[in-house]
Amino acid sequence: MLNISPIHAFADNYIWLLHRPDHSDAAVVDPGEASPVLETLARHALTLTAILLTHHHRDHIGGVEALRAAFPACRVYGPRDSRIPGISDPRREGDEVALEGLGVRMQILEVPGHTSTHIAYLGAGALFCGDTLFTVGCGRVFDGTFEQLAASLARIAALPGDTRVYCAHEYTLDNLGFARWVEPDNPALAARGEVAQGCRAAGLPTVPSTLDTELATNPFLRTSEPRVIAAAERFAARPLGNGAEVFRALREWKDKEYD
Repeated sequence: MLNISPIHAFADNYIWLLHRPDHSDAAVVDPGEASPVLETLARHALTLTAILLTHHHRDHIGGVEALRAAFPACRVYGPRDSRIPGISDPRREGDEVALEGLGVRMQILEVPGHTSTHIAYLGAGALFCGDTLFTVGCGRVFDGTFEQLAASLARIAALPGDTRVYCAHEYTLDNLGFARWVEPDNPALAARGEVAQGCRAAGLPTVPSTLDTELATNPFLRTSEPRVIAAAERFAARPLGNGAEVFRALREWKDKEYD
């Protein structure tokens, strides 16, 4: 059985640790810093054999050099992007990552928008989506485009509903606030808020989520819902013709008035 657990980094980053109870091999996703990873590996007597990177931002790749120095045989997977040093095994759409010691294969999905080369890893019922999809939210558009990010989110939304969503930040409570701006009468948001508050009060992460949960509460995945469309059109002050336009209005609304 594959164990997936968070390693906390910076103020609100999650570095995801993958390992099996009966094996010493381990992999990590988006290690923005090395020290908490090295401490965790030593505490559990694990050997780092793979690093999975989703995109080039420093808070996702900053620990790679030190981790490679500590584990020279470790493979580093990531998108084809010259801004990411140290990738040994670049991956693109349709490729796989075989984590033999963990007994899992990860499918590569290209999900640009937050950045132009962002990828995600799908396997063992889990999606490691970096900063493309957040719990009750999504990433900002940096060097990608709004159209790319809308298409990437629509693609993720079509995955099985029980897919576990492992994003890279603890943003749930903050994102719930904006979601309530969009859908103040959505009962699923109220219920989710209670659960999230309880988790954080107990010092527990609100991640992972499931795709079904996101489809019920995440406005950026609900761009075909009449109430979401109406809210986006009120902000845009014009009719919006399709889901991509609704998405862009929501993202610009959050960027300008909430974040």
